[in-house]
This record gives sequence, C-alpha cells and structure tokens, in this order.
Amino acid sequence: MARTSGASATRRAAAVLVPCAALAAAHIGPAATWLPAVRRSCFPRLAGTGRPDHVALTFDDGPDPVSTPLFLDALDALGVRATFFLLGEAVAGHPAVARETVRRGHELAVHGWSHDRPWLPAPVRELRGIGRTAAAVHALAGRRPRWYRPPYGILTSARWAAARREGLRPVLWTAWGRDWTADATPATVGATAAADLRGGGTLLLHDTDRTSAPGCWRAALGALPGLVAHCRAAGLSVGPLAEHGDCADPRHG
Repeated sequence: MARTSGASATRRAAAVLVPCAALAAAHIGPAATWLPAVRRSCFPRLAGTGRPDHVALTFDDGPDPVSTPLFLDALDALGVRATFFLLGEAVAGHPAVARETVRRGHELAVHGWSHDRPWLPAPVRELRGIGRTAAAVHALAGRRPRWYRPPYGILTSARWAAARREGLRPVLWTAWGRDWTADATPATVGATAAADLRGGGTLLLHDTDRTSAPGCWRAALGALPGLVAHCRAAGLSVGPLAEHGDCADPRHG
C-alpha cells in the first residue's frame, strides 16, 4: 500500500513539475541569444549585422539630464548620428532630453519601461511596459520606433511577443565596451570594443550610469572619439541602425 501511495505521489508531482518546466523553458529559451556565438551564427540580424561598410552606433539606458547632453555634443563634434535605446521611465522623467536627442538628428528606440531582469514570466507586464515606452517614444519623435533591445540583452518569449505586437524589431549587438563597470576607463572601453568591432557590426555603449557603476559613463564618452576614428581608419562609416543595411531591411525578420 505504501509503495502504491508513493508511486501516486510521484505521478502527481510529475504532472505539476513537467508543465512548469516546459513553461519555464519556453519563457527563458530565447535568452540563449545573449551568447555572442549563438546570435552571430544563428541570428545575425538579431545580432545587429548590417552592411559591411557600416557600423551602427547605439546607446542604452537614457535619457539622462546630466550625461546624455554631453554625448550629444560629442557626437555633433564627430559628425556622427546614433540610435538611442531609451527606458520609458527615464523618458517620462526627462522628456526634454529625449526631444533634444531627436532634434540633433538621432534615432530613438525602445529599451523597455524599466531595467529589470525577467526571471519570472510576466507577459502582461512586458506588454504594458514595452507598449508604454513605444508610445512615449512615438509621441516625442513624431514617428513610430523601429527597434527594441531588452534590458541586459535578455530576450524572453514575453518580451519577443510584446515587441512584435508593437511592430518592433529586436536587435542586440556584435561589440560592446563593458563601459558599465566601476573600473572602466576610456582605454579599456576602446580596446574592448575595438577587439570585436568589424564592418557590419553594431556597437553597444551607455550614455548614462542609471543602471551601472556611478560615473562610468565618462569612460564611454572618453572612448567615443577613438572608436569613431578606428572605424573611419578602416574605411567604415558610423551611424544609426536606420542606415545599417540588411539589419534595417523590413523584408528580413
């Protein structure tokens, strides 16, 4: 009798755990694209791969009233335009900075409402947050945003579905500067980014320390002229995702 009861308990536990495991796998499975080798080889457009004579310059986590204007000034001096992935809560708090980013000729994109880690399924929250941010960006820019980059680069099934509902194309990056760390310097950011920067690539930097080490944005700002010079010396143009060729082609998923 005890053996039969134990077997029944095991079956009941399996009936609960197996669907939960399947749900968890479906939720977090797309996050495998965070791995550079996976997205470069299997999902090049998600990685931000575009035309071979161009590098897409992108910034995450703004707008920030302290640091973002300094990046806008630096980009003006360099004659470069970029794509800024904005947090909805930051747009709500600093709409004038976002409007100035548009006025300077840059492209606005969606980074979500807040910079959270999506370990638990939350499809309603993702739909609401991405939708609110897309609407805020649309209102400021006068046009619907095209791009979505999830916080931490972690895609989930809910985030993917929410982005598709808003007509947004998820895009990550092929190179970054690790500019969010406390020990980042212009030299380390420049060297780290340049090591993976190739024609057709998308570069990730941050124009704020909102979600990272205090003051680390100074390392990215200091590295920016050298990174642009590095690209131009290699015969590469630098600009926003909208000018990035295959990645921006609406015929491709």
